[in-house]
Amino acid sequence: MTLLALGINHRTASVAVREQVAFTPTQLESALVELRGLPNVHEAAVLSTCNRTELYCITETAGEQTVLEWLGRFHNLRSDELARAAYHYLDNDAARHLMRVAVGLDSMVLGEPQILGQLKDAYQQARQAKGLGGELERLFQHTFAVAKQVRTETEIGKNPVSVAYAAVSMASRIFDDFSRSKALLIGAGETIELVARHLFEAGVRQLTVANRTIERAEKVSAALGGTAITLPDIPAALEQADIVISSTASPLPILGKGMVERALKKRRHRPIFMVDIAVPRDIEPEVGDLADVFLYTVDDLEEVIAENRRHRQVAADQAESLIEHGVGTWQSERRLRGGSELIRHYRQHGEALRDVAREEALERLARGEDPAKVIERMAHQLTNRLLHHPTQAIRKAAAEQEHAVLDAAPRLLMPPRPAFETAAAAPAERQKDNSPA
Repeated sequence: MTLLALGINHRTASVAVREQVAFTPTQLESALVELRGLPNVHEAAVLSTCNRTELYCITETAGEQTVLEWLGRFHNLRSDELARAAYHYLDNDAARHLMRVAVGLDSMVLGEPQILGQLKDAYQQARQAKGLGGELERLFQHTFAVAKQVRTETEIGKNPVSVAYAAVSMASRIFDDFSRSKALLIGAGETIELVARHLFEAGVRQLTVANRTIERAEKVSAALGGTAITLPDIPAALEQADIVISSTASPLPILGKGMVERALKKRRHRPIFMVDIAVPRDIEPEVGDLADVFLYTVDDLEEVIAENRRHRQVAADQAESLIEHGVGTWQSERRLRGGSELIRHYRQHGEALRDVAREEALERLARGEDPAKVIERMAHQLTNRLLHHPTQAIRKAAAEQEHAVLDAAPRLLMPPRPAFETAAAAPAERQKDNSPA
């Protein structure tokens, strides 16, 4: 079996491509069932965020093409088009990639903590959909342990610059005095909570949070003295907003060009700064064509984030070292499990041969045959049956010059000399040593 990690992320695909491959929360359950049901896939988990969509699977050899084609079919994309933006890793490389993702080393924001929570959500969703077996279950648990170690022993998570912080930082380049600015935040998830907190700390005191459910919007806004509204109330709030930051899980845009045009007229064309953190996007790209709108997507935050990356490189190097150790431990445990499985199957094979030999011997004894001859026959047949397959394998390896098999054969098949043989040989060896030259 092969561990496979396949996906796209912010380095390999633009936001326009990423939003086509993103899974909405309502799609995840059916996606996991379909993925797990593929002929070559035995276990599966799906991670889908604004910056990446990744599939982690236990597959047969060369299962990556099957998984890639399924991903294309699910999202109505041609697999050859998807392949240009996709990457895949196998076994140790796949485990290493998952651990790097978990600690934020593969994120746009180096060391960002939100990804670990998103990965734990993906793990729970896969468990609920019965997509996890022993291999992925152990890998995820080991990954979470490594991530905890990295967070504890390095400063990779100290004062992290999140996407939310980067969005507010970009806004500060346009607005000299946040205290006079009004902000409209669309969504009420963890990212918007962080955005609201950063805006409040920067001086924004007029915050409006719009969400599908008013209860969730109130929870985010109340702590900061803001106002909560529902999505149908957005057009009126947009007329007052200087800053708009959106991050929802909506599969379709929430702000269209027409809605923004009408708001601009009411504002007498006072400019609006917008950041769309969502994937798929919440704001139609055509909104960016309007003269009085400064629209940015998550991909435009790279400059702010690059500065963060430079400051955190030392901690990142320490994290990479811990991850390498984590990969080595996982690999050793996996090999040990593989050896145990092989031993179990080999013992079952030997026991099955033993049972057959015993039944044949008992039948012969029941027919009144000579017990000594029955035992001798049983011992002879059992020996032949046990040695048949190893003998054939050695002959094949010798004929085809499979030196690795031939080198390993003595260690696997030839037991050490029994203790009684060693003890019996010792006096003779001593006598030989003491004989006159």
